[in-house]
Amino acid sequence: MNFFESDQRTALESKEKAQWIAFAPVVFQTARVLRNTGILAIIEAEKEGITIEKVVEKSNLPHYGVRVLMEAGLGTELLTCKDNIFKTTKIAFFILHDTLTQINMDFVHDVCYNGMFFLEESIRNEKPEGLKVFGKWPTIYEGLSKLPRQVQQSWFGFDHFFSDQAFPEVLSHVFKNKPKRILDIGGNTGRWSIQCVQYDPTVSMTIMDLPGQVGIAKEEIAKKGFSDRIHFHECNILDEAQPFPTGFDAIWMSQFLDCFSDAEIKSILTRCKKALEPGGSVYILETFWDRQRFEVAAFSLQQISLYFTAMANGNSQMYLYANFVKCIEAAGLEVVEQKDMIGLSHTLLTCKVKKEA
Repeated sequence: MNFFESDQRTALESKEKAQWIAFAPVVFQTARVLRNTGILAIIEAEKEGITIEKVVEKSNLPHYGVRVLMEAGLGTELLTCKDNIFKTTKIAFFILHDTLTQINMDFVHDVCYNGMFFLEESIRNEKPEGLKVFGKWPTIYEGLSKLPRQVQQSWFGFDHFFSDQAFPEVLSHVFKNKPKRILDIGGNTGRWSIQCVQYDPTVSMTIMDLPGQVGIAKEEIAKKGFSDRIHFHECNILDEAQPFPTGFDAIWMSQFLDCFSDAEIKSILTRCKKALEPGGSVYILETFWDRQRFEVAAFSLQQISLYFTAMANGNSQMYLYANFVKCIEAAGLEVVEQKDMIGLSHTLLTCKVKKEA
């Protein structure tokens, strides 16, 4: 991975990029409002192009608002204009139709945008100071079931979109040793556990999560008719006094450990060892910013880290692979298998208890 090893821009290109950064919040809202008001869709539908006046007629929005948005859309490269005729660009196509872009945009606006005002405060205090825009919880996870509905939808939409791309690909890998009991730590709404019991009719799942998330999972699992095969263990995993259930052939954690600091990851994995049967495996599905095929994927993960800083818990991130492995080894585990390029951006790590020398 050599995306960030040198500076290739000229001075002029660098100054131009600096202006994009300076106006980034305005650029973001311009694109979002052009999308949400339907202006982009109206322009796209006119293959020969359209004037501002015609967009005003079709959108039923004030002339002034349409004009400033469309003119800003030129600078943000969503629109082109020749002889007062506007057309959409390829970038606008992805803003309108690409699910990944839509998911990321909604997550940033609904979950992160207001709270990012407190990023510097969060950095200094190592607390999610931006979370105060929604409520008084130590982390977003305690308040997840109480967030405004639109914020919840965007949070779960973001979380599920990435995991849903990866789950089908890793099921056969996890089940190749035919585990009978799996502990799904941070099981959230139960999507992984449901897929497991559908994949293997003999497996028994236990979801371990906070009470609020367990409540949501119970409802979803009851709807699917799997309440007899998926069990629950309510636990605040940061409380080291709360024991893990034991006797599992495998432990599964997907997009979970990135929610914790280095020291907390070590603590969680150390306790995982006690929950495993001899010879059992810990499966960790994560996104590492330095294990990406494309630079834009690495960029996206680096920026998502600051959601954890300002909104989630103040001390976690999307990790550099080497830093994450140090936590695994410090907990007395070792990576015995690594599979990259799963789904959109994931790596699957299979870990075993490290043998004594």
